Amino acid sequence: MVEELTKAEEQKKTELVLDDGHIEAMAEYKTPEELYQDLITRVRRYHPSDDISLIERAYKVANDAHKDQARKSGEPYIIHPLCVAIILADLEMDKETIAAGLLHDVVEDTIMTTDQIRAEFGDDVALLVDGVTKLGQLQYQGDKLDLQAENMRKMFLAMAKDIRVIIIKLADRLHNMRTLKHMTPEKQQEKARETMDIYAPIAQRLGIMKVKVELDDLSLKYLQPDVYYDLVDKIAVRKVEREKYVQDIVDEVSAHIARAGIKAKIDGRVKHFFSIYKKMKNQNKTIDQIYDLFAVRIIVDTVKDCYAALGVIHEMYKPIPGRFKDYIAMPKANMYQSLHTTLIGSSGQPFEIQIRTYEMHKTAEYGIAAHWKYKEASDGKKINTGAEEEKLSWLRQILEWQRDMSDNREFMNLLKSDLDLFSDSVYCFTPTGDVKNLPAGSTPIDFAYSIHSAVGNKMIGARVNGKLVTIDYVINNGDRVEILTSQNSKGPSRDWLNVVKSTQAKNKINQWFKNELKDDNIIKGRELLLSYCKAKAINQVDIMRPEYMESIMKKFGFRDWESVLAALGHGGLKEGQIINKMKEMYDRDHPKELSDEEVIKAVEESAAAKQMLPRSKTENGIVVKGIHDVAVRFSKCCSPVPGDEIIGFVTRGRGISIHRTDCVNIINLPEIERSRLIDAEWQEESIDGKGRYFAEITIYANNRNGLLADVSRALTEKNIDIQSMNTRTSKQGVATMNVAFEISSKEELNRVIDKLHNIESVLSIERTTG
Repeated sequence: MVEELTKAEEQKKTELVLDDGHIEAMAEYKTPEELYQDLITRVRRYHPSDDISLIERAYKVANDAHKDQARKSGEPYIIHPLCVAIILADLEMDKETIAAGLLHDVVEDTIMTTDQIRAEFGDDVALLVDGVTKLGQLQYQGDKLDLQAENMRKMFLAMAKDIRVIIIKLADRLHNMRTLKHMTPEKQQEKARETMDIYAPIAQRLGIMKVKVELDDLSLKYLQPDVYYDLVDKIAVRKVEREKYVQDIVDEVSAHIARAGIKAKIDGRVKHFFSIYKKMKNQNKTIDQIYDLFAVRIIVDTVKDCYAALGVIHEMYKPIPGRFKDYIAMPKANMYQSLHTTLIGSSGQPFEIQIRTYEMHKTAEYGIAAHWKYKEASDGKKINTGAEEEKLSWLRQILEWQRDMSDNREFMNLLKSDLDLFSDSVYCFTPTGDVKNLPAGSTPIDFAYSIHSAVGNKMIGARVNGKLVTIDYVINNGDRVEILTSQNSKGPSRDWLNVVKSTQAKNKINQWFKNELKDDNIIKGRELLLSYCKAKAINQVDIMRPEYMESIMKKFGFRDWESVLAALGHGGLKEGQIINKMKEMYDRDHPKELSDEEVIKAVEESAAAKQMLPRSKTENGIVVKGIHDVAVRFSKCCSPVPGDEIIGFVTRGRGISIHRTDCVNIINLPEIERSRLIDAEWQEESIDGKGRYFAEITIYANNRNGLLADVSRALTEKNIDIQSMNTRTSKQGVATMNVAFEISSKEELNRVIDKLHNIESVLSIERTTG
């Protein structure tokens, strides 16, 4: 068996390998026993220890726990944990991680507890299973920002305890995406969007490209199936021609590299579908205009050989100016290192070559997983390595934000911009020659805060390449930046928040303002709580109990009560959130017992009060309860139409404004203003579709020629009278279109939105909510 494996590996070295960047997939319809043997074979390929008893015990426990369960496809449930464990083995993870992969659904789906797993498999495996179980209970909701932010916070805290938790979760998600065809179309879309937004970017930031590229491709397959299958067909048409082209280049390069005396492994690499799709969209090209669908990869033993091979390549082919990147001297944030150069081939077609060492290649494919491999020798003894923690600087930065931030909206904005798939980097130097890696478009302020928050807070100016520049100067690759500081500086300006690019700088500037005004904010927070309690006739002494305060601090992630008050003072929290939660806990501990007579009396009073309320009809088709002879108008912030749930707000001097109940302005209305809300509903005759009402939507789409015309045509075909249309496009090629028009009802609006969804490259459509 070993001899066969060795022969296969030797053969693999001598022939061209077109690596698609994906982890090897398991064959479908294998029995659990066949998959288990496949898992053990893969573990033995790389693991130095011969002892597989931990994995064997984990398989037996998982198989027994899931014996009566089946997946949506009808196959035994144990196949899923086995496939997750095989993916982890392909990432060459340690045995504890593979055992946790086998057991990751046992606590959630069966009667087994974490304590039982700890007793059977030890603390390490129990910690991993518990971490993955808690992540599994999170539900992603694209439109529920607070819940989504809380989920992300929990995920990063789990990662901080042990990074292997998120690696198991990524393997779990990868197998679920591979088998997504058994889900309903709605579930497929939801899971694919979540994968594209959250899991693929996390895999990228951790450098696990083997997982990232496959998650991207599978997400594209379900989010935009037409685009995906069109790409598959078009690439297949010229597959033989392209492979011959790459083979010729590999043969040429191999001959020259061998003549130069450099020992190297040379192969071709297939660009994955999502990467090609992104390039087509961003550069507005067809697939026939994209020549670098393949890249040639040269893997050598040492860094010295990397630069020697580069010299040979540049002698053979003409390099394209501006397309050389040295990621060896300046690694990416996710530890990626390589030399990239784009050249003109002998046929006149451009192609890309990547040059790296074997160690760099392992890091490029497996990222953080490459630095969290098995830590034991063949005798089973642990080997201590201390380098892994240094590789997690990005994760530590996220955790700093978590500690500093109470505002979920701000946290999610920072996180999404930091996870941005399309974000590029700029490399610049300190006066002493240290390299700083900042987001493209960064300014001297970003540079100052990347050194230390004290440098940013005391900054009064900057020099770039020896010349004074303005603080909004955009740093270019290779710039030498020097920050000028003064002890007399009064600190950052709020205007800086509009100038800086990096999430780190924004966070530190916000922190400065919060800390600087903390004492004032604590006093203001205390006053807000007191006035809210008075307005709601709540006895503050009753609810301000240490156990309730502790619960609030834990819920919102604060270390002490003063931090909660400060957050209230600067607007990060609403007093209603705090008091209502504490009142809820107090009421739970002190239940009010009503007699039967009191219950009956309360019901009668409520019914009588409702009958006495006058109901005022208006020309707008609205019935307002409790008030009549008052002007009623529709709010422009959310533009309600018949069929929407609505509510009235008594304005000062302008009558009653009607809002949708999901309007941002209503949701975020201060508690002190909520007494001015009033019930309102549509008159029955207004839902018959005869009236005309103003509606506004926002369309997000990948920009392309003819997009605006297609949207206009779709609206015209539905006989929609367009009032206004504004369009802007981001650097990433995403178009945002705000369209306002007249409509008769929510039903008609939904039909219009459905039609717009069918337009090619439209990503999502939202109604304006404030």
